Parts: sequence; structure tokens; C-alpha cells
Amino acid sequence: FPSQEELDAYVRLLEEAERRDHRKIGKEMNLFMLLDEGPGFPFFLPNGMALKNALIEYWRDIHYRENYVEVSTPLIMNRRLWETSGHWDHYKDNMYSTIIDEETYCIKPMNCPGGVMVYRSTPHSYRDLPMRVGELGLVHRHEKSGALHGLMRVRCFTQDDAHIYMTREQITEQIKGVVRLIDEVYAKFGFKYHVELSTMPEDHLGAIEDWEMATEGLRQALEEMEMPYVVNEGDGAFYGPKIDFHLEDSLGRTWQCGTIQLDMQMPQRFDLTYVGADGEKHRPIMIHRVIFGSIERFIGILTEHCAGKFPLWLAPVQVRLMTVAEKFSDYALELAEKLEEAGIRVEADIRNEKIGKKLREARNERVSYMCVIGEKEVEAGSVTVRSGKVGELGEMSAEEFMDKLLAEIALKEM
Repeated sequence: FPSQEELDAYVRLLEEAERRDHRKIGKEMNLFMLLDEGPGFPFFLPNGMALKNALIEYWRDIHYRENYVEVSTPLIMNRRLWETSGHWDHYKDNMYSTIIDEETYCIKPMNCPGGVMVYRSTPHSYRDLPMRVGELGLVHRHEKSGALHGLMRVRCFTQDDAHIYMTREQITEQIKGVVRLIDEVYAKFGFKYHVELSTMPEDHLGAIEDWEMATEGLRQALEEMEMPYVVNEGDGAFYGPKIDFHLEDSLGRTWQCGTIQLDMQMPQRFDLTYVGADGEKHRPIMIHRVIFGSIERFIGILTEHCAGKFPLWLAPVQVRLMTVAEKFSDYALELAEKLEEAGIRVEADIRNEKIGKKLREARNERVSYMCVIGEKEVEAGSVTVRSGKVGELGEMSAEEFMDKLLAEIALKEM
């Protein structure tokens, strides 16, 4: 290092990265397990599922608002489907396969071929377009064992996919709509990001003219929105160019999460059509789009970004009520029941343990609000509250505390 200051800064960065390591925090907060019995296949525990489900609920809320419908497609489909989509030729080394009834079947590494089959199952008119279809699909991809890393690089993950089917005239506006949606979500979590436009790779499908038209559609959308971007030559998907969103975390590291891919190949390969205003059949254009990318990876990034101190609306344990003696257990359990009925994730720690130990454990598990209950609180119908982020908040009535929680959850602030 050129100077002692730069060395010291580097050492501090390493220490901070270790402190925020999502694998360490995940264990302390009982979020997930990584076991030798399933390398690269994470086990989500109840606390981790509470966090994951809160993210999924948010995802569904914004999709319903934006007029998306949701589908679910099979985990396993036959090899012929993947040959038609082009994945077998371009991606088979990363796919898991098995034999069923003497025929090769593949565990899906992507959701798109299944989504295409849903579109193809019924006739469509230009009046149906744009058609926005979301899918939370569990996908499997073979990653080398040396590349596996916590939730950041796994062999199975939940992809928050969506596919938009549209006319050529709708391309620019639909892409702009997706960019705005991704920007809204990342702003919600406080993430900065930069954008890359990835162009045609050497190993591609389709005619050069189609690629040029698709790339220009993405470029035009970004420029009309005055969004800065850099060109990443040759890094597009094999079926189309894409816009990639790279998140910056609290340590300055970047992670590729969101993506918008414009695809003219799959509609051709699966013979997708719609009937236009002229009564003739036309070929739709298709957008592949993710926001979180992988929900598992997004949880890992968010865990490190927040150092485990999630915003209240995401926190696995939003409140823990802790009694100073067993005789106050009834009050704690009654209050826990009221909080649960209001939709708040609450635990009551009524063990016969010292309050100092209970507080230490709650802090280590990054509980959002820790409430001490003793004789004074029982008599007053109150709680003494400590915030995991800002410290002591003092005594407040049970009703006041519940109102505060519900208001904070509704705001969905970081």
C-alpha cells in the first residue's frame, strides 16, 4: 500500500465486511442453513421465511398495482421444450436432467419456456397487449462447488420473473415502465445502482437485423429517460440484448440483480402470435424481466447492507416481549396475542432467566423492538421499549406502542 492510511482503510473495510457477512448474521438470526447434505441448496428457517415472505408480499403488491397477472409453471419439463427454446444448445452444461418414462427431462434453470407455453395456450388479440405475466419460480442451475458462496451464489433460487408480451410499437414505453418500477423498488431499499446495456454475444440466436432493432429499442428507452448507462459489448443473453442493474451495497461492492431482456427469438421459436387490428396474425415481442433477480441473493445483499437490522416491515421478529419475572407472564402473553392479531410478528420471552441475558440475546438476533415487562408496566398497562436501531425509547402504553408499530410498518421505510 502506498500509505499507512490506505492500509488502515483496507483493514477497516475487511473488518466491516466480516461484521456484515450474511452467513454469520444468518446463523445468529436463524434465517437459513447451508448444509453438506445439500451444497448450494439453502434451507430457509422460520425467521428467514418471514423475511422472504415479506419481500414476496411487497413484490405481489406492486405487480397487482401494475396490472400483472401471476402464474406458476412446472419445475420439470421434457428436453424437447429446452431444445425448442435454445437452452439445451446454449445452457445444457448448467442444467440438471433426469430420465422419466425413458425420456430426458430437465429441471428448469429459467422460467421463460414455461411462461411461453402459458401464452401459447390461448389465442390473443392486439387488444390483450401488452400482457404482463409474473412468476415466482424456483430454478436450478449447476454451479461449480468452488463458486458457491452463502446465498450469493447457489444452485437453486427463487427468480422473481415477469414476461411482457407486446407489439413492436409498444417496446419503448413498456421498457420505460419496467425501468421506473425497478428504480422505485431500489429506492425503497436505499440502494444506489448503475446501468449497463449489454449487446449481442458471439453465441447468439436470430438475425442481426432483429438484434439491431431490439438493442435500439433498449437504448431509446434509456435515452428518453435520460438515464446514464455504459455499453457492455457482447454480454447480452443468447436470445436478446439486455439492460442490467448493478446495486451498490454499504461496502461499495456491486451486485447485478435487476435485468430487462428484449427477446424476439423465443416468440419465433415457439410460433407465438396475436391477431392484429387488420385481422392478420402477427408475432409479439417479449420482455424478460426481474427486479430482485434472485430473492435469495437479494436477501444476502440486504442482510449485509443493513448488517441484519432490517426495516420493521421486513424484520423476522418485529417485537420481543421480555418479562423480568415469571409472575408477569400472563400480561406478556395477553399483549403478544393482541399484537399478533394486529399482524405484528411478536415473540414473548417468559423464561425464568435474568433480563440482562434476554436483552443480550435479543440484540444479538437483531430484534427490532425489545420490550421489558415488570411490575410497573403491568400496573400501568405499558411497556418499556428499546429500539434495535436508536436505543432506549422509554415507557409507553400498550396502545401507543401498537399504533407506533403499525404506522412504521405501513410506511415501509428503511
